Amino acid sequence: MSIILLIMAFIVISTVLLTKKFNLPRNISLLFMAQPLVMCSAPVIVFIGGLLASELTTNTSLATLPISLMILGVAAGSIPAAIIAKSKGRKFSVFSGFGCLLVAALLAVLAIQIAQFELFTFSSFLFGFGGAFTQQLRFAAIESTDNEDDIPKILAILMLSGVFAAFLGPEIAVTAKDWLVSPHGYAGSFLFLAFFVGLAALIMMFFKEPEIKETSSVGAARPLSVIVKQPIFIIAICTATIGFALMSYLMTATPLSMHHVQGHSLNETKWVIQSHIAAMYIPSLLTPWLVKRIALKGLLILGSVIYIAVALIAFAGQEVMHYWWALILLGIGWNFLFLTGTSLLPQSYKTSERHKVQATNDFVLFGVQAFASLMAGWVLFSGGWNYVVLTSLPFIVALFIVNAIYFRYTNKQQAQST
Repeated sequence: MSIILLIMAFIVISTVLLTKKFNLPRNISLLFMAQPLVMCSAPVIVFIGGLLASELTTNTSLATLPISLMILGVAAGSIPAAIIAKSKGRKFSVFSGFGCLLVAALLAVLAIQIAQFELFTFSSFLFGFGGAFTQQLRFAAIESTDNEDDIPKILAILMLSGVFAAFLGPEIAVTAKDWLVSPHGYAGSFLFLAFFVGLAALIMMFFKEPEIKETSSVGAARPLSVIVKQPIFIIAICTATIGFALMSYLMTATPLSMHHVQGHSLNETKWVIQSHIAAMYIPSLLTPWLVKRIALKGLLILGSVIYIAVALIAFAGQEVMHYWWALILLGIGWNFLFLTGTSLLPQSYKTSERHKVQATNDFVLFGVQAFASLMAGWVLFSGGWNYVVLTSLPFIVALFIVNAIYFRYTNKQQAQST
């Protein structure tokens, strides 16, 4: 419990320090504080979802189903989240997502207490559906700044808050594991999670609806079929989607491979997952500086090269340190690729087109990620950890194809501007 209080104190202190250093708008500061409190639901599912599922069902191939359904829920919720944000505003959309997360947490408590696998998987789907609304907080952050050049910096700062979620989620799972009586434990973890969702909602009461300037949307909005054919859109969505899918594929298989297959302890497994999720967001301290030095083009190739290192280390062995180093680098590579894709996406649409493009982006991204995480369990139990790593190689090859397309695109843009 003391660790959880310490993490929450760091969230508040970090928010104050970053606000003073970067002169952040109030909306960004509020998002920085509230986001990790709701984002920690995903680490909870990633950490104990597979372990719980393997206890609630006799079919081991379904062990990763809760994680997959959570991600599928994000894909399913991305379009409704965009529609609600467009019609009712970002703030209403945020609270809709928080409400869904609260229901999901309470359903998970009930499912665990009555040992009902189907209900637990449904609650996992609701966690994802509500998570789709919170995933679009990054677009609320983009809309809360007037300077497009500040977008990579704002995104990096917001992603940094994920560090707290990385440690907060697993600590919630372990700390409150036995707070409520249940056949397999962890019911109290989800009840505690519901408390943090309520706390995030309290913080977001002070969020101010972003004022959108429509100056860039002169003329009729283009059909989506025209927008998605743009090279910059294809580059943006492929970068984020491939990076996310590969990260999810390996991350989902890791707890099962470590704890169930290799017999590493629960604490060792927790440490690897916490370190991985922290590594997904800590690089955000450096990415604004990196973008200035090597631009988004350099960040893309750096993330792709790091993914090669992940595969090499994962092939090298299955001791705790092999998993740890592979998952650390996997988190860093994901950070670079996701920030690159998200930063490039606004270049593909006018202001009036933002909601449908953002919805399309998230639907594709999380749909592919859900498929990757679902396949992770089946591939692991069918062929083993090395087969999981081997089947990830086509993703890495695809990333370098995207690199080549982006280099060609930027060279063409530079030639046209001279």
